[in-house]
Amino acid sequence: MNNSKLSMRVLHRYLGFFLAGIMAVYAISGIVLIFRDTDFLKSEHTEEIRIEPNVKNENIGKALELRRYTFEREAGDMVYFKNGDYNRKTGVAHITTKELPYILDKMTHLHKASTDDPLYWLNIFFGVSLLFFVISAFWMYLPKTKVFKAGLLYSLAGIVLTLILLFV
Repeated sequence: MNNSKLSMRVLHRYLGFFLAGIMAVYAISGIVLIFRDTDFLKSEHTEEIRIEPNVKNENIGKALELRRYTFEREAGDMVYFKNGDYNRKTGVAHITTKELPYILDKMTHLHKASTDDPLYWLNIFFGVSLLFFVISAFWMYLPKTKVFKAGLLYSLAGIVLTLILLFV
């Protein structure tokens, strides 16, 4: 076995062992994120927040720092919006949220990290590592062997399936 092939195999093996934990986290959180628009595994939490009284309907969402404020109806001093209500007279609002259990919430937060979050460097490292796995897998076997040729067919099938799922 030549030196580059051996080096690639060793790097592939130990990087795989090193990243086993993070790969499990990404796999689990990726599956959980598929259900993010449902109540799957979520529990309901109600919070009471006090803001200024007599806030106009269009400013309630901003005052409560709600990203998705949707006004529903008004009845007397009460304003009802999606997932909550606001008492115009007292300034008290009740907001109901549905949250994942603590550990799953942390895992999905890691999965969705953006450049505003210091965790995004881990996401970049992980993404580059996965690309390395893709490339280094082709150094595992000699190109003339049956296993390598079968691997190429499986890779082609995987690429075709991915393209079908992306564009259909």
